Amino acid sequence: VQLQASGGGLVQAGGSLRLSCAASGLTFSSYVMGWFRQAPGKEREFVAAINWSGGSTYYVDIVKGRFTISRDNAKNTVYLEMNSLKPEDTAVYYCAAEGGRYLTAASTAPDTYNYWGQGTQVTVSS
Repeated sequence: VQLQASGGGLVQAGGSLRLSCAASGLTFSSYVMGWFRQAPGKEREFVAAINWSGGSTYYVDIVKGRFTISRDNAKNTVYLEMNSLKPEDTAVYYCAAEGGRYLTAASTAPDTYNYWGQGTQVTVSS
């Protein structure tokens, strides 16, 4: 199984980025997909998750209204559209796959996820 995250970069505060995560080696539509992030010196934190069909999503409060998670099962890809970026959004962003189709309370926990991508750096300058 491989999850390849891309799309990170350097952006000014208020700007936008779109992250992509291409999956291979798994039945993509059978997995909840999530995005997490980790800033230097901090623990990995949940950002967003999406169910198998894309019909249900969940976000951490601090990104609600700014970030949008989506997926294209035909392309085995999950996306994270990030708008109104803030310096505190600076982190390495990771995509992950959870072995289940439906979101649960556990979908916010890193330990729930079976597979992880390598991460992509997002840096927001003030």
